[in-house]
Amino acid sequence: MDFATLIGLILGSIVVAVAVMLGSGFAPFVNVPGFLIVIGGAFSATLIRFPLKACLRSFGTALKQAFKEEVDSPLELIELAQHLATVARKKGLIALEDEAVNNALFAKGVQLCVDGHEAELVRSILRNEIHTSIRRNEVGERVFRALGDAAPAFGMIGTLVGLVQMLITLSDPSSIGPAMAVALLTTLYGALLANLLFIPIADKLRTRAEQERANKTLIMESVLGIQQGTNPRVLRELLETHLPLDQRDGADGADATGDAEAKAA
Repeated sequence: MDFATLIGLILGSIVVAVAVMLGSGFAPFVNVPGFLIVIGGAFSATLIRFPLKACLRSFGTALKQAFKEEVDSPLELIELAQHLATVARKKGLIALEDEAVNNALFAKGVQLCVDGHEAELVRSILRNEIHTSIRRNEVGERVFRALGDAAPAFGMIGTLVGLVQMLITLSDPSSIGPAMAVALLTTLYGALLANLLFIPIADKLRTRAEQERANKTLIMESVLGIQQGTNPRVLRELLETHLPLDQRDGADGADATGDAEAKAA
């Protein structure tokens, strides 16, 4: 579970709720027709912009990527690559078939090596797998960003509708204030949904896509290094260039084990 997403949504909702409660309470801020205009309009506009299957898949992707912490640790991937490289140098690539690899892309790459495919074919297959996976996440980001763009726009449309209704009853001065408040509520709904839900989730999906791209690129380089028989210690050093400096420093403690394995190989 990615607690950052959950905490952000809860904290943001609490801040808005407390501000409302300290004022006039919730009752004046409830306007069902205005809420329907914002929600219905935003989703309708998004359905026009994207295929139905892409929209439905995006909501599943958002729940999976934004609320669940499923990104593999790059350091763990490097350690696994170093271990597999050591096994391959000792016993040959065929011995990798008995190694447990939980990451689906890594397992596929190892199996391609075991099957004896050429390095260029392995690279091509893994690269296509990466592009397909990243495109799926990018569609989810685009759908939620479209919702974030449409919600404030339909909030403004709801406000204009409310203003028109207010002008119709302009002969009654006592109705102007309440009617104006109702008209402005749709703008509030659109701004809240866009800035507290849709756009943050779109940004989280983009972050997840960047992390996934980095990890999958790391896996592809690992598989190719293992296939080429790269020294495990050298392979680790090459892969660590993909990590930020602070993560490389944290990996130093594992170098001694890697050196021992490399010498044994």
